[in-house]
Amino acid sequence: QLQLVESGGGLVQPGGSLRLSCTASGFTLDNYEIGWFRQAPGKEREGLSCIGWGRYRTNYADSVKGRFTVSRDNAKNTIYLQMNSLKPEDTAVYYCAAARDPFQPVCTEVIRPGRYDNWGQGTQVTVSS
Repeated sequence: QLQLVESGGGLVQPGGSLRLSCTASGFTLDNYEIGWFRQAPGKEREGLSCIGWGRYRTNYADSVKGRFTVSRDNAKNTIYLQMNSLKPEDTAVYYCAAARDPFQPVCTEVIRPGRYDNWGQGTQVTVSS
């Protein structure tokens, strides 16, 4: 059974940093493209970042570009999202998701939730003073 588990969320002051982890069980993350998403109350799920397989290309939404960094640790079967310079508007539940398409890249400039099949349960990030 494919399972993703996010961790690392919490309460942080504006300007602070957090590192989220997305750990897989039941499959090897290196064979999948991984996306990070968030959803705030009353808002649609937003694609933030993704990392492909193979050459590990990455993409970022404009809202987080320059502040968030996605990376892989294949030995730990884990994807990370390093979040710096956090703002109150970054408050949301953060999710990771996995996808694999043998015909075309999933990790593209526009990070669409509908392209991803396997989702974690989410971790809450609250940015507040």
